[in-house]
Amino acid sequence: MGLQECMKLLEKMSGLILNEIAKANYSSLLNDFVESELFLIDGDSLFITCLNNERLEPGQNLHFFYLVERYLFDLTQKGAQFIVVFFKDFEHSYFEMPELLPLRTALILHLQKNTDINIQTEFSGCFSQEWNCFLKENCPYFLLVLEEGMTDLQTYLFYFYIIHSWSKRVSIALLSGQEIDILRVYAYFVLSRHRNQIFFQQNEKEMKNVYQTLIEHLKASNDKTLKPLFDHLKCDILEEEIYWSIVQLQDLWPKGSDIRRVLCVLSCSLTLKMYHHFLEKDTTKELLASLEEVQDLCRMHCLSVIFQLHLPLSQRARARFITSSWKNSISTFLKMKKWCEFFVLKNLDSSETWNVDLTYICDINDDPLWKNIAYYYETENRQGLQLDLGKAIEEEYKDLWGAVSHMARELHVGSPLPLRVTTQLFLQSNSSPIKEETQKKMPNLGFIPVTSPIVRKFAGAILDQVPFLSSDDPVVTSLVKHKEFHELVHWHSHKPLSDHYERTKCSSEGNSPFFLKQIQKLQAFQQRLGNLEGSSTKTIVTQSVQAKKEFGASKKNKKSQKSKADIIIKENNNRLLAREEQKDSERWTTLSSSFEGEMKENFHSGITKLEDFLKSCKSKSVKFNVEMVGLNASLNAWREHCRGKGKVTKDFSIAIHMMKRIHSMMERYEEFLQEPDKKKISRCLRYLGFDNLVKTLDPTQVMEDDKNIKKVHYAVGMGPARFQLQHMGHYLFRNERKDPDPRVKDFIPDTWQRELLDVVDNNESAVIVAPTSSGKTYASYYCMEKVLRESDDGVIVYVAPTKALVNQVSTVVQNRFTKHLPEGQVLCGIFTRDYRHYALNCQVLVTVPACFEILLLSPNRQAWVEKIRYVIFDEVHCLGGQIGAEIWEHLLVMIRCPFLALSATISNPEHLTEWLQSVKRYWQEAEKRIANSHPSVGARGCIRASQRHLKEKKSYRVRLVLYEERYNDLEKYVCTLQNDDIAFAHFHPCASLTIDHIEKYGFPSDLSLSPRESIQLYDTMVKAWKTWPKAKEFCPEEFVDFKNKIVITKMDARKYEAALKEELSNWIKNGQENEAKKVLGILRPASVSQSDDMDHTFPLLVEKLRKMDKLPALFFLFKISDVEERARRVCSALEEKQERRQPANADKEVHMLTNKLKKVKKSMGKTPTVPENALKRSSRMDQSIVREAEHMALLKMLEKKTEIPPDCTYADLKMIDPETLQMMFDQIKFSRKGGEMKNLSRRGIGYHHGSLGAKERRFTEVLFRKGFLRVVTATGTLALGINMPCKSVVFTQNSIYLDALNYRQMSGRAGRRGLDFLGNVFFYDIPLRKIEKLFKSNVPELKGQFPFSLSLVLRLMLLATRADDVPDAEAKVLSVLNHSLLSFKKPRINEMLKLYFLFSMQFLIKEEYLDCEGNPIGFAGLVSHLFYEEPSNLLFVSFLRKGLFHKLCQPTKKGSKYFSQDVMEKLTLVLANLFGRVYVPAKVLHGNLKFYQSKVFLEDLPPDFDAVLLEYNTKVKKDFSHFLIIVSRFSDMKQEHQLPLSKIEFTGKECDTSSLVSHLMNCKESRSAVSPFVCLSGVTDQDLLQVRNIDSVILRTIGITSFQAPVLYLQKIDSLNRKVPLNAYALDFYKHGSLKGLEQDNRIIEGEAYVLLKNFSLILQAISVSLRELCEDEDDNVVLAFEQLSSSFKAKLDKV
Repeated sequence: MGLQECMKLLEKMSGLILNEIAKANYSSLLNDFVESELFLIDGDSLFITCLNNERLEPGQNLHFFYLVERYLFDLTQKGAQFIVVFFKDFEHSYFEMPELLPLRTALILHLQKNTDINIQTEFSGCFSQEWNCFLKENCPYFLLVLEEGMTDLQTYLFYFYIIHSWSKRVSIALLSGQEIDILRVYAYFVLSRHRNQIFFQQNEKEMKNVYQTLIEHLKASNDKTLKPLFDHLKCDILEEEIYWSIVQLQDLWPKGSDIRRVLCVLSCSLTLKMYHHFLEKDTTKELLASLEEVQDLCRMHCLSVIFQLHLPLSQRARARFITSSWKNSISTFLKMKKWCEFFVLKNLDSSETWNVDLTYICDINDDPLWKNIAYYYETENRQGLQLDLGKAIEEEYKDLWGAVSHMARELHVGSPLPLRVTTQLFLQSNSSPIKEETQKKMPNLGFIPVTSPIVRKFAGAILDQVPFLSSDDPVVTSLVKHKEFHELVHWHSHKPLSDHYERTKCSSEGNSPFFLKQIQKLQAFQQRLGNLEGSSTKTIVTQSVQAKKEFGASKKNKKSQKSKADIIIKENNNRLLAREEQKDSERWTTLSSSFEGEMKENFHSGITKLEDFLKSCKSKSVKFNVEMVGLNASLNAWREHCRGKGKVTKDFSIAIHMMKRIHSMMERYEEFLQEPDKKKISRCLRYLGFDNLVKTLDPTQVMEDDKNIKKVHYAVGMGPARFQLQHMGHYLFRNERKDPDPRVKDFIPDTWQRELLDVVDNNESAVIVAPTSSGKTYASYYCMEKVLRESDDGVIVYVAPTKALVNQVSTVVQNRFTKHLPEGQVLCGIFTRDYRHYALNCQVLVTVPACFEILLLSPNRQAWVEKIRYVIFDEVHCLGGQIGAEIWEHLLVMIRCPFLALSATISNPEHLTEWLQSVKRYWQEAEKRIANSHPSVGARGCIRASQRHLKEKKSYRVRLVLYEERYNDLEKYVCTLQNDDIAFAHFHPCASLTIDHIEKYGFPSDLSLSPRESIQLYDTMVKAWKTWPKAKEFCPEEFVDFKNKIVITKMDARKYEAALKEELSNWIKNGQENEAKKVLGILRPASVSQSDDMDHTFPLLVEKLRKMDKLPALFFLFKISDVEERARRVCSALEEKQERRQPANADKEVHMLTNKLKKVKKSMGKTPTVPENALKRSSRMDQSIVREAEHMALLKMLEKKTEIPPDCTYADLKMIDPETLQMMFDQIKFSRKGGEMKNLSRRGIGYHHGSLGAKERRFTEVLFRKGFLRVVTATGTLALGINMPCKSVVFTQNSIYLDALNYRQMSGRAGRRGLDFLGNVFFYDIPLRKIEKLFKSNVPELKGQFPFSLSLVLRLMLLATRADDVPDAEAKVLSVLNHSLLSFKKPRINEMLKLYFLFSMQFLIKEEYLDCEGNPIGFAGLVSHLFYEEPSNLLFVSFLRKGLFHKLCQPTKKGSKYFSQDVMEKLTLVLANLFGRVYVPAKVLHGNLKFYQSKVFLEDLPPDFDAVLLEYNTKVKKDFSHFLIIVSRFSDMKQEHQLPLSKIEFTGKECDTSSLVSHLMNCKESRSAVSPFVCLSGVTDQDLLQVRNIDSVILRTIGITSFQAPVLYLQKIDSLNRKVPLNAYALDFYKHGSLKGLEQDNRIIEGEAYVLLKNFSLILQAISVSLRELCEDEDDNVVLAFEQLSSSFKAKLDKV
């Protein structure tokens, strides 16, 4: 097969990959919480990427290795777990570029020998059997690879890697478009999809053949490449020559040597010999350098190696840079030398007998240094400049050349000195061969002096360590306001803008009947649904505030504290209890006989009703009687069952119910037990075979009826402890307290919950970490009640991470509390970006973090802020998220009141609590200073609330409350395919562990076992070690906490579990590793069998769960389109099932009935409402009744025909009444997905994701909680606090986002407290290795975010200067600046943050948003209002200032207020370049994809806008580079002179004894901000302005990245130096108004496109309102144009 024959398949592969890359998601590879999946890095992709660095000089090895190490070091620092793979076959693709072969080989050796990185090089290619086994064993989540190589053949090899990875269910991440910030790595991510796996299956054989053809072609090309150079030598002779040379050098240096010396000697001697033979054979030798000339070249190379050995990096970094290239006459020699280096390195790697130090293999070549030496000798030395080498260098050089001479054997290579004996020029002539130092004088570097007290207080001592500009410096004197564009004179840029609060759509503003009607509907909707948690509404009455003591202290002198009112209340409560007991007794008397009768006929049905009665009954005495009746019925049913079954396997469910009744009576109603009752219990225990427990209950009991009991074999066949653990584990009693707490009426709180109540009573703060559904939220409502009771003014703020949770919490609050408040005030308010409802005149505000931050930072809202008495942060682990995490930090450090921070998943709560305690200590001191300052007197002359607030009792303590016990156990199962059916294998948690993991880390703290799993572990340990000495001690019947115990509690089971874990750990410690390994092996489930298309088997899974009674269930996926598609598939399967059983003419009958119904309805409509006379009226009334009856009959017939059979729907119609269901349908009637969601819901199916509207999400949430929907597919939006408990959670899609944190959040939904005693977690289509990792991985630690941005600094200065209470505002600003979680206990980072703050201030002053006193000026309000779109907000204002929008926005005719479509589209083009930017992978730009409706790639800005953008970027880069130079003095130069990963140092004393060294290393240009490794390629501080990716250039210990520079590149350049265009989705939508068009052409999923467009529309509205407020002229063209665009864009969006 030739290459041409291969092209057809290669083009198909190219098309497939291009189409998939076009749909790639740009996301964080290391997820939000900085925990990594295991992934692979293709070594050659990494190699090529680093080679393409824009500032890397070819031949500068050390700079190249620095780039590789810096990248890998960044990954490891961010928690990445990866393996680097180099395929052998790929090596052949470099043979046309021999200069890269030794570099690649050296890189592999360096990473293997000098780092801890896992490097794999044993695989020939992606089709090798070893590679497939490797993938199966390690289960990597994705492969980091390039999609384009340096040649077409390399590109094709990458195509094979990509498609083969997809076939093995390994996703792809593109190395080419990658970006790295302080915490994360972003890249284009392409999932492995079923269609890609099908492509591979269909073309596998052909792909293997084509791959083999490519490799053979490469090998043949290699032979052609080598033949001209080494034609005189056969391969074996060449290898023999290299081997002989190595042996000879080994004899010469028996103790070994540095790799640089070894490679220099071997490569020079071999190349000289080869070149000598080559010249003898070649006929064109007159075009080539002579042997003597290349000997000169080799001598200079040897000298360069000696320089590398002697000179520290600091000195080499100052080397002048030669821009000339080598001449063509020596190109053959250089190629030959590279081949020799490659062959030597390959052979050295296999040599194990010689000690060659490979430490500095990263520095084997320095071509720029070699050129530097060559230029001196061929130019400067010839011109008369005579410089000595220095004695030490000269002696070492002579030794090295002597070794070369020795190795050359018969070839005479000349003496070491002089270095040049020929006059041949090796460098090409160049007008400026030495890189010229810039003639431009570096300006005075320093910060602009700022007299703001904020700067002085925050920066502190660091101000003395940085330079400041003098008052007469040109930069300072130029800070004069420029002349504004003449049409902006009527713009009040200094005018304060309304904040986001005022602009958010409000429920109470305006008199729009439609809007008021919508609010009324919402309130009616919430009232109708009621409190979904089931608690009754509580009326709150304001009480006088009293200083509360801890509850424990309040018990003292209880009698003396009782007042007459207390006594009356107690008597009334006793009377109520007596009345309820009487009612319960009467109910039981009435129902008992029917219950007993039903339990005789159908035990399970009767016992269920009995247990339902127990739940509703409150009288303990009645409950005891009910339990006794249940016990008798259970005993009778067991006897009946055993007589019928004989020795056949028994149904233990009856025995379980019997033991449940015994447990209940013994544990809850022991005081009611009489002697006959005990005898009855003893009899039941004997029937079960638990004789030892009978003696425990009553030692004097005489055994009766033994013969009868034994005769029928009633016993369960196991001991009581094993029976309880194995069959009753989820029913075991929790160790709950029995003493009530007067503060809680509905239940008896646990000890940890009482601690929370004490926290609230004492006005303390707390970090609360407890599992989902453990009851931690109750403290929130207790806190709300406290604040509501204290006054009518105090406010409590509930901060929820999502709008969905805001809506849920507000509904609960409105139904949980009622309170009579003064006019104008309400109990509960809402504030989100889309909507606000009584936010500032409520007592309980439920909001999202961004909106709460707006209120805290708004100078106009500080009076309201002072009313806040408590803040509740739900899901506080969002501090570690990718989006908005820094906002959580700002809130936590700005509030002065106490707080509760709730989460189920924080791995370092101690660190978080310590940080928050330091914040509270700051506020303790700050509030003393505020109190000592003069009271702030308001406009009305009264002392501000903040001064009164200080007088109240406050606590600054932050408690940590930890609780690890889940109420329900979770059991995990793996789904597998068996004979086209789905089976479930139980996954024991210990099966996820390895011996090494237990030995190093022990058992994970939250890896808990159910009692059944503890028994399973014990049985496996007995099986694995037959002679286990402690087997009897750990036997359930003999275990100390179980022995002869009638009621084993959950705590007893936990002790057993802990003892077994400790014993297994001891096995490993004491040398029984093999036995322990055998235990884990037996527990591990067998390999999981999966279909290639698990998507199509998904409906089968759901049906199987229904048959197992495991619904309701949540099915978690991570891609929006799959969430919807899976729900549709399940619905389609049910519809097809219904269709198969319907008669053939069913559709026809329904159609006929529908037509008849329409006709009858039409005739009913024609009946006149007012008849002419009484007779006609009577007749028509009869006709009307007939028609109505006919209508009703037809309606019933139609309903019956269209009725969904019970087994064709998952909906539970009993759980919701028809009126409420119809009300829910009405809520989504006009929404985008309303029709589909309604149809799905009729089958009991729903879906939930972030792209749905609020009504659509609420629809699914409410119906699922009500129990009507029983199958819901969802993304992680349901994992963040939404109360949607279920019986089962199913993970149905592997993803990078399925990590330890999300697993715990999502699986926590399983097990409904009060309904399910056991939660189920199923894994469907998830690799076993991934499941194991989820179980044993710890939740990632919270480390903080980079806390500042320019916009935040501006907002802080607005608060500090414009707030009414300046001391309070300054304290808040300083708290934000000083208390970054990222810098907590890290003074170095704190130092960098102070420096970046100074840069931010300088930038804002230069851009005229602040003056030199720190006061906001100019368009500061507009910039801060668009803070979430930095740096686009800064550039937008620049365009506005320059008058570009006024120039663009010209109406159709003079005096008109309407603008043409062309103007609107150009305006959209400009805004789409600034806001809502989405990039398209560079590969797509050059592909051959067809587009139909959209242009897809966003056009460039108009020339005038582009010119302003270029001017802005140039100015920013200049300022930022100057800032980097200033702060470079704070870097750690010791670290900067060592490679990041291997820590190899390049330090030492600088050489001052060689005049030649001093001459060559004499560059005076500043290099203070550039890494010394990068300086080796001639990069200086001046180059910072030209470098796009400065992160690879600047000093790495500065702690600042390019993400902190407010530069806006419209088109990025990827790592292969290709343009990365912007997606034109916003402009395309404005033109065609089609979401389908965006999905088809722009490759954005419909739901995601809708969210993007909605955000873009909100930005347009924000700009439009801001401009209207700033401009006095009502007819200003810019304002009118933006208003027209905003309204027209919104209208288009509303239509979809």
